[in-house]
Amino acid sequence: MRKAIVLGGYGLIGSACMRALAAEGFAVTGVGRSPRAARAADPDADWRFHDLATLDPTGWRTLLQGADVVVNAAGALQDGARDSLEAIHVTAVARLVEAAAGTPLRIVQISAAGVSPEAPTAFFRTKARGDALLAAGAGPHVILRPTLVLAPDAYGGTALLRGVSALPRVLPRVLPGAQVMTVHLDDLAAAVVRAARGDVPSGTIADITGRGSRSFPDLVDAIRRWQGFAPPRFRPALPRVLLTAAGRGADALGHLGWRSPLRTTALTSLESGVTGDPARWEALTGQVCRDLAGTLADLPATRQERLFARLYFALPLAIATLALFWIVSGLVTLADPARAIAVAESGALPPPLSAATVYGGALADVALGLAMLWRPLARQAALGMIGLSAAYLAGGLIAAPDLWADPLGPMVKVFPGMTLAAMVALMLEER
Repeated sequence: MRKAIVLGGYGLIGSACMRALAAEGFAVTGVGRSPRAARAADPDADWRFHDLATLDPTGWRTLLQGADVVVNAAGALQDGARDSLEAIHVTAVARLVEAAAGTPLRIVQISAAGVSPEAPTAFFRTKARGDALLAAGAGPHVILRPTLVLAPDAYGGTALLRGVSALPRVLPRVLPGAQVMTVHLDDLAAAVVRAARGDVPSGTIADITGRGSRSFPDLVDAIRRWQGFAPPRFRPALPRVLLTAAGRGADALGHLGWRSPLRTTALTSLESGVTGDPARWEALTGQVCRDLAGTLADLPATRQERLFARLYFALPLAIATLALFWIVSGLVTLADPARAIAVAESGALPPPLSAATVYGGALADVALGLAMLWRPLARQAALGMIGLSAAYLAGGLIAAPDLWADPLGPMVKVFPGMTLAAMVALMLEER
């Protein structure tokens, strides 16, 4: 049985490649960094866990031992707290080529349509450098360059596209001059299988895309119709300055570990157009990839699809609300701790314990609010908010039981905050 290794195996494209290769009879091993993400993608698959950005040549040779094909579906959109474009798109490819030297290992590289050394974004430039390293130094290899990939799952830019399309009553017009071509995820996976089997010559570089392009606003309209939502009543043109500000804000969040599809790389890539030429691939294989209409016809717009789209912007709003609430709550207490201490002392707490409780609680509030903004700690922060809120409720019964009967309901109002934190903890998922 032929053995295939898929780098980035639990990603949107990588997981589809694993399924398609397994259906074709390959023994498939997925590679990634996160055991949790791997279990969510396919708990029964064979997984190896490595950080490809730091894996040394010896580690690469061990990983590739016995493999007939390696599919490189690993990638990152932009530099951030958890990602380095140079490391994953260039250094990792160079070490892969070095480890595969002198072997019949076939490498299938999933790149992106439009890559070039002179591209306007570091994503495209580093992808182009990785492709060049592969073309110059590898043995059997194929480089596939898909356009915008549409799939039943939603991740990154396609998730944002769904969220924007589902906005109630309004549909902003963004990037009216941008031309976009799409490809069905299954068509890309089928192309990977053809490349892995050796159905196309080594050295092939081909765009994988459906035919026909359309403007970005037309694409958003098509997605909205597919989702089953009513036509928007308002179509305001979004000023370029607001889009630029959103991109820079998303870039800043990237340094906190949030991989927002609004980052400037994605916006610049869209503005430059996402297009390709399917002619070479069609001539080599006879495979004609589905266009947008065919893709949407084969993707069911289910209730889950519409619910996800409606909630897409609710999650960042909930995160921002919780972070702001907890930070401000702690700072307000620290600005006038005497009042809070007096409330605690009016109950059963002695003065030293009252002061320690007030200062400790305020600092914990600020710490949890800040931790909510740091992506690796966001879920733990949400759980911490629930726990600390429960402690406040229990402490209120001892130190200030009269607050439970207060007409303004300060204690009762803690429960909605706990519920919001629980929803954030449940909704925080990478893939």
